[in-house]
Amino acid sequence: MSGPSACPDCLRRSRLLAHLAPYIEKIATGSPGSRSPELLRLSNEELAAAAAPKVAGQILSQVAATPEERLRAELVDAECWACCRHDERFPVGLRDAADAPWALIGRGDPALLGRLAPEEVVTVVGARRASAYGRGVANELGRGLAAAGLVVCSGLAFGIDACAHRGALEGGLTVAVLGSGPNVAYPASHRSLWRRIGECGLILSELPPGSGAWRWSFPARNRIMAAMAGMTIVVEAAQRSGSLITADLAADLGRDLGAVPGPVNSRVAAGTNELLAGGACMIRGAQDVLDAMLGPGARSVERRGPELEPELREVLAALERGEETCDGIASQLSRTGAETAAALATLEALGYVSCSLVGVYSRTLLEAADV
Repeated sequence: MSGPSACPDCLRRSRLLAHLAPYIEKIATGSPGSRSPELLRLSNEELAAAAAPKVAGQILSQVAATPEERLRAELVDAECWACCRHDERFPVGLRDAADAPWALIGRGDPALLGRLAPEEVVTVVGARRASAYGRGVANELGRGLAAAGLVVCSGLAFGIDACAHRGALEGGLTVAVLGSGPNVAYPASHRSLWRRIGECGLILSELPPGSGAWRWSFPARNRIMAAMAGMTIVVEAAQRSGSLITADLAADLGRDLGAVPGPVNSRVAAGTNELLAGGACMIRGAQDVLDAMLGPGARSVERRGPELEPELREVLAALERGEETCDGIASQLSRTGAETAAALATLEALGYVSCSLVGVYSRTLLEAADV
């Protein structure tokens, strides 16, 4: 079977979005009828007239006149490919979405498009300024879900997104949906992660190669992430978080929604705790996701770490009792700071704990084999 294809009209739609991007930036707001996912439901003529009425005809003519050969050559030059809604490999979850992209521009192995059925895809999103707890949970979720055979989808953003991608790369397959062109690493500091995902997974966008990111393109890409997945999980989110947009979009599509509980006094957990109060599935680890999506016991994931010496078990137990710093644990166990620091470093290397930049330790989801 040949590779994925996109018809000329769908490729031109992608080009039209790039031309209209600065105009959509000016009119896309949070008001009903002017949100970017709603705007992208419009036809080419309607979208151009709504976003750039004074130059709509000029832009439409320019896009229509772009030769098909040029559109395809640009994809090849950028090491990208395209798959449109008329191709049987177009992700199943996007076919029933009213605001689905006309075409997906991708990097990576296009054969992996066959893995993107909703029952096999989980979207993981959350705060950019995530806590150490949130980052650890996102990493463990990504690793566990990918190891269990699910595809982990996220947006390559700072915080939760990047941690979910990194965890998934250790266990299996991950897909990044970008608010820029697929050959543009955004944010730029995630270029190495972007490269790894392109080599081992998929990078998708509805914008053509070379397109920069816009404010409106992030909620726009969120609708793709929500539609592709059978479940969307929010790990951490404040009450006015962009991650909650993805949750709303998933709920509107009838997809499952999960949230990771957090401390009731944590700002970055306010949104997720509210989702739980509203009926979202409580996610404590990868097994909760598997049970919710596939049925209890249909598939299991086991993440057990190596056996621990008694000294390490004592330090881990002190951490689980609430001590978060090296000094606090040392005091509780009547040990020297050097001994405790060495034990914590070993536990971190084994994957049992993580440490923030300010020296606060937290327990990961890795289950101890002998504790």
